[in-house]
Amino acid sequence: MGKAKQVRKFGEVKRMINPKDMRLKQNQKKAEEKQTEAVTKAVNHVERESTSMFFRYNTALGPPYHIIIDTNFINFALQNRLELVQAMMDCLYAKCVPCVTDCVLAELEKLGTKYRMALRVARDPRFERLPCSHKGTYADDCIVNRIMQHRCYIVATCDRDLKRRIRKIPGVPIMFITNHKLSIERLPDALGKTH
Repeated sequence: MGKAKQVRKFGEVKRMINPKDMRLKQNQKKAEEKQTEAVTKAVNHVERESTSMFFRYNTALGPPYHIIIDTNFINFALQNRLELVQAMMDCLYAKCVPCVTDCVLAELEKLGTKYRMALRVARDPRFERLPCSHKGTYADDCIVNRIMQHRCYIVATCDRDLKRRIRKIPGVPIMFITNHKLSIERLPDALGKTH
């Protein structure tokens, strides 16, 4: 005769709570967060447009032009043997004030001795220095945040990713280097020409 199977009594079996049980505090918190997230998604937030925007033209842009310069723009200008301030004036036919953020200077300092000429150009007294209050030295985010807040700048860059991000912001022209000279993209005709 075979050995009879022993069945454990229900009370003796140790009962375990399922980790997905709603009685656990963690799961309750997650459910509440999902509800609040759904409520915030339901509310439609529309970003306020800058008051200087008139249809698609930015009326805050005008001489003297304030131009924020990116690190790679300085490097490309040196490679193409361009004198930045003079080349900018030749491109826009107006007075230009090149602006350099603290992040750009920090990036150039990090790049080391190979870019010491670019650092010397960035520290030129004709360039306006823009202080940064954020943490880190990633210049692209800093530039994008600054032009989102104040639409009175032109951005000088040769970086494809940064150009792509700036194109999504209406009313901000982009200056870049092409064929050993400066060129500008998205500057309204009325502002670009003075007759």
